[in-house]
Amino acid sequence: MRRIVMLLAGLGTALLAGCTLPSGLPGPGGAPGWEANPVYATFTEVAGRIEPVAERICRREGAVRDCNFEIVIDRNPNQPPNAYQSVTDSGRPVLTVTATLIEEMQNQDELAFVLGHEASHHILGHLDRQQANAEAGAAIFAGLAELTGGSQADVQSALELGAAVGARSYSKDFELEADALGTVITFDAGYDPLKGAEYFTRLPDPGNRFLGTHPPNAARVQIVQMTLQQLKAAR
Repeated sequence: MRRIVMLLAGLGTALLAGCTLPSGLPGPGGAPGWEANPVYATFTEVAGRIEPVAERICRREGAVRDCNFEIVIDRNPNQPPNAYQSVTDSGRPVLTVTATLIEEMQNQDELAFVLGHEASHHILGHLDRQQANAEAGAAIFAGLAELTGGSQADVQSALELGAAVGARSYSKDFELEADALGTVITFDAGYDPLKGAEYFTRLPDPGNRFLGTHPPNAARVQIVQMTLQQLKAAR
């Protein structure tokens, strides 16, 4: 059963993967009649095409239990442009896109690529992998603090730092993996991933910072180009 919902989700977990982690979901906003805005009608159309493709690929991969995506708009006008993947308490994947991000999109291909990218985080199990990395980092840092005679406060600080470092350790790899699979989803849904990836050219380039959360924009575009070439060569 597929459900494309335009509402503000009450998510049952704080686990998130995506472009930028939000500080939390505020109450509903937006002017009356916002649903009539053609931008959102376009979003509904794109979401309706992306979801079944993402669900089919998710079930084919077989790596996660729940592939019934819920697609949600956070319509609070004060939220920064953002998109992220999360799961409910029952394990259902939720793709949330802020209204401010939707309004920045210049075409359907960009909308499709954003949704395909976020769906890929779930299909590839990035939330679980990120949590495992965080737990490993926390254990290592806390263990080192104990071995060097640190106080309980030192151990706690080391544990928190280790979790943060662990969670970021492979975040850039996760983004590139999601870009690659997102390219497949976007293409199979009938959109142009290269046009979709043009959104990167309007974003500040994060560069290749140590423990940065996102790879350089050029690397992301290159992954899309390479994946698209492979798709076209195979068909």
